[in-house]
Amino acid sequence: MVLSGLIPILATPFTDRGELDLPSLRRLTEWQLASGADGVAVFGMASEGFALTGQDRARILAEVRDVVGDAVPVVAGVGSTSTATAVEQALAAADGGADALMVLPPYLVKPAGAQLVDFYGEVAERAGIDVMVQDAPGATGVAMPDSLIVELSKLGGVTSVKVEAPPTAPKVGAVVGGVAEDFAVFGGQNALFCLEEYERGAVGTMPACEFTDLLAPVLADWAAGRRADALAGFTRLLPLIRFGMQPGIAWAVHKEVLVRRGLIASAAVRSPARPLDPGSLSFLDDVVRGLW
Repeated sequence: MVLSGLIPILATPFTDRGELDLPSLRRLTEWQLASGADGVAVFGMASEGFALTGQDRARILAEVRDVVGDAVPVVAGVGSTSTATAVEQALAAADGGADALMVLPPYLVKPAGAQLVDFYGEVAERAGIDVMVQDAPGATGVAMPDSLIVELSKLGGVTSVKVEAPPTAPKVGAVVGGVAEDFAVFGGQNALFCLEEYERGAVGTMPACEFTDLLAPVLADWAAGRRADALAGFTRLLPLIRFGMQPGIAWAVHKEVLVRRGLIASAAVRSPARPLDPGSLSFLDDVVRGLW
C-alpha cells in the first residue's frame, strides 16, 4: 500500500460522562470520506490516543473500519514506551483491520539511534503491515536526524515517515532527497506548513479532523498549480489551525469545533487533556466565524 494525500487524525468522541460515543465516531468518519479525505487515522496525538484503553482501541478501530470499508486506508497509531508493548499494540491494530501503523519511538527512556533501528525493524517485522515512522520530537523528546530516517527507510516494512520536527519543510526536503522514490514523506503539526512541505516533496499531510472539507480544496488547488488560490484558501484556515495547536487544550479545540459543526455530540475530553475556559470558548467563536 502507498499512503498519500490528506489523512486526518480522527478525534475520539466521548459522552459527557467520558464514555466512548460510537455514533458520533461513525458520523465523523462518514464526514471525512464525504469531505475528500484520502485516508483516516486513529489513535494519534489528536485522537487522545494516550487516554485510550486497549478495549477502547479495539472498539474504535472496528467502528472506523466498518464505516470505511475498502474506500480509503485506515492508519492506526502506536504510542507505547517499549518494544514489547509497541509490538502488542501493533499486532492488535493489524488484527483489527488497520492497513498501516503510525509508530512513535519509545520516549520514556530515550533510545539511541541503533536502538531505534532495532525498534522499528522489530515492530514492522512482527506486525506484518506497513509502518510509518512518526518523527515528533516536540511530543517525545526523541530526535531523529535526517540520516537516521533514511536508515530506517531501508528496513523491511517501514514505508513512510511523518515529519513533525521544526522547521519541517527543510527536513522534508532533506529526507525526500535521501530516501527511495517509493518511500512516502508526510507532514503533520496540524498542517501548519503543509504547502511548504508539499513544495519540498511531501506526498501528504495528517492534521486534525475538523477542517477536512476546507483543506481538501486548498490541496487540490495546489496540486493543480493554482498557487494563489491555494494560498488564499490556506490563509483563511490559519487562525483555526494555529488555535488548535495549543498544548493542553488542543483536543478540546478540535472537539468544540466538531460540536459546532454538528459532527459529534460532546466536546468532553479525558484527563490530562483540559476543557476550554470561557475566554477561549468565546475567542474560538470569532476564529471559526464565516469559515463554513
